[in-house]
Amino acid sequence: MTKKERYEFVLEYFKKNVPNAETELTYSSPYELIVAVVLSAQCTDKRVNMVTPRLFNKYPDPISLSKSNIDDVFNIIRSISYPNNKAKHLVGLGHMLIEKFNGVVPSNVDDLVLLPGVGRKTANVVASVVFNQPKMAVDTHVFRVSSRIGLTTNSKTPLDTEKQLVKFIPEELIHIAHHWLILHGRYVCTAKKPKCESCPLMVACKSFKKLSKTSSHQ
Repeated sequence: MTKKERYEFVLEYFKKNVPNAETELTYSSPYELIVAVVLSAQCTDKRVNMVTPRLFNKYPDPISLSKSNIDDVFNIIRSISYPNNKAKHLVGLGHMLIEKFNGVVPSNVDDLVLLPGVGRKTANVVASVVFNQPKMAVDTHVFRVSSRIGLTTNSKTPLDTEKQLVKFIPEELIHIAHHWLILHGRYVCTAKKPKCESCPLMVACKSFKKLSKTSSHQ
């Protein structure tokens, strides 16, 4: 199977079987999404969704967040990974949204990465989810799944993975392909004990092919 055929097979499967894939983070505005994504770094969406209702109730917009204090934000998000850093990031994010962007979450990735706690992945998530831009956010799931299936070759960094995926995925599918790969990595192609035998992408997967060859030679 050529790389082009592999991409076609994988994308066709997802288009047919997971047509409405979307983020599992709960949010109702660009502001809520960017806060949730900052909190989700190295933390599960499930855990983030348990914390954000209280946070958004107290700080429903950038103005209120900019007037918050780090200790109070920390107390609300303390059950999340790295609460110290994230509390500082969120208060700083509130300030910058007010001071630099008039309280509006920018749609441009170059502007988004200026915000505290917002790296390229977070910026791409916001740009693709809220603004439907063809941006590919690469987290650990996307990085792992792309490499295992064979959608990427010798990728050493998330940026390298992003560039390879964007090259082969049609522009109109990039924003949803991000969710397809994340969800596949979260529930099927898991980091430990991937569910290869029941994986619908098995026939197109390079890693499975290698595993099959290895076991047949033993």
